[in-house]
Amino acid sequence: MKTTIIDTREPYEYALSHVDGAINIPPQGFMMDTLPPELIELPRDDEIILYCRSGMRSNTVGHILRQHGFTNIVNGVNENHVAKLIGER
Repeated sequence: MKTTIIDTREPYEYALSHVDGAINIPPQGFMMDTLPPELIELPRDDEIILYCRSGMRSNTVGHILRQHGFTNIVNGVNENHVAKLIGER
């Protein structure tokens, strides 16, 4: 099982700083009827760690991903929390 880290902030926020290996998909990328292209082939039980600045956007995206059948979603809240989380593994 693979872990995918998604930074749900806007591209300018991602450009300032982000977790190594995180992909940037802002919330509007999840507002279509289909998944963002980066996630279409992703197994539904792979771990997805989401984060933003305060945890609000990542929480919303988590709900959307659950509606698409994803089952292993972690709201990492923000960049610092995620960096600590993945550093402990």
